[in-house]
Amino acid sequence: MASSARPSFSLGNETLQVPLALFALNRRRLCERLRKNAAVQAGSVVVLQGGEETQRYCTDTSVIFRQIASVLMSKNPSVLLTLRGVNTDSGSVCREASFEGISKFSVNNTILHPEIVECRVFKTDMELEVLRYTNRISSEAHREVMKAIKVGMKEYEMESLFQHYCYSRGGMRHNSYTCICCSGENAAVLHYGHAGAPNDRTIQDGDMCLFDMGGEYYCFASDITCSFPANGKFTEDQKAIYEAVLRSCRAVMNAMKPGVWWPDMHRLADRIHLEELTRIGILSGSVDAMVQAHMGAVFMPHGLGHFLGLDVHDVGGYPEGVKRIDEPGLRSLRTARQLQPGMVLTVEPGIYFIDHLLDEALANQAQACFFNREVLQRFRGFGGVRIEEDVVVTDTGMELLTCVPRTVEEIEACMAGSDKAFTSFSGPK
Repeated sequence: MASSARPSFSLGNETLQVPLALFALNRRRLCERLRKNAAVQAGSVVVLQGGEETQRYCTDTSVIFRQIASVLMSKNPSVLLTLRGVNTDSGSVCREASFEGISKFSVNNTILHPEIVECRVFKTDMELEVLRYTNRISSEAHREVMKAIKVGMKEYEMESLFQHYCYSRGGMRHNSYTCICCSGENAAVLHYGHAGAPNDRTIQDGDMCLFDMGGEYYCFASDITCSFPANGKFTEDQKAIYEAVLRSCRAVMNAMKPGVWWPDMHRLADRIHLEELTRIGILSGSVDAMVQAHMGAVFMPHGLGHFLGLDVHDVGGYPEGVKRIDEPGLRSLRTARQLQPGMVLTVEPGIYFIDHLLDEALANQAQACFFNREVLQRFRGFGGVRIEEDVVVTDTGMELLTCVPRTVEEIEACMAGSDKAFTSFSGPK
């Protein structure tokens, strides 16, 4: 625990001090919501599941401990449970004896309580301070990777540099998720970097790189993706695809404000991608007709973004204000809600050239008619481009948390070793 005017946690040196008041406030917020919820009986007990130290395959080697961020509840909607004793707001301690018979509530078969979901969706000012910190350190680490990368290096060398910077400069022992360090055709694999594809390719001249990495501090996550050419200079094709994605990313951030439906932002990104792919010559025809044929999902087969907070894919649940999404082109966006101040989300549009999706589309009469096959062939093996920003919804727009070079000119200057300040995008506040 750090020594300061207010009790707090930190990793010392220049790392951020996280006030204990942050957690006390969150407990109060949850209790206030539960008291107003008629489905929660008076005298219910809130129980927070703690993490357990585990060993690697029954050896004496421990897996690095990371506390569980999720708060769970039993299937009985009137009972909230915790698996470990915690301090109450009055300062008293819940004793183990208080939990006799707790197993009858089937703790291992749990769901998130909607009031807990709402507390997680809307961030307090203190939580936003920690998220700004994780984004600042992770953004700096991404810039260091851009400056250090050289043709002939391995993808995992960039992963190592990112992790070292986040830990040594920011006290971030954990990543928010497994680092995705793609080069060349690997960038068409959305969750590359797992055990079966462990960031082990040799980076080649002419590759586009897609590095999706985020550090985590006291369970608060960041989630940032940067795309750039391995040799520091964009080709015309790389520039065209990159600027198409950058245009959609910034159009979405400009359009974000309270009351906006998130699926509408996804549709906006899709439309811009289709317009740009038509301009490049990969597609031809009516963009409206392409939208009806769900062509956007061929090039961006994932959702536009997700909630971010205590976990990289923070809870969103099925609270009030949700509407169902059943369009084939938005398969990964089954539920959504209107944006409201205090929400923290990722904005991560991408254009990818994924062989099996392209082959399926070319075999689909409703979609094949839009392709210029000769131009498309030029982009086989290209990989993909994703730009991912972390943002907070404000009263009038959004606040950008991420701070990395984004324009072609800024990226090329950074990769050439320039420390010159770049202009961070500023949408409506």
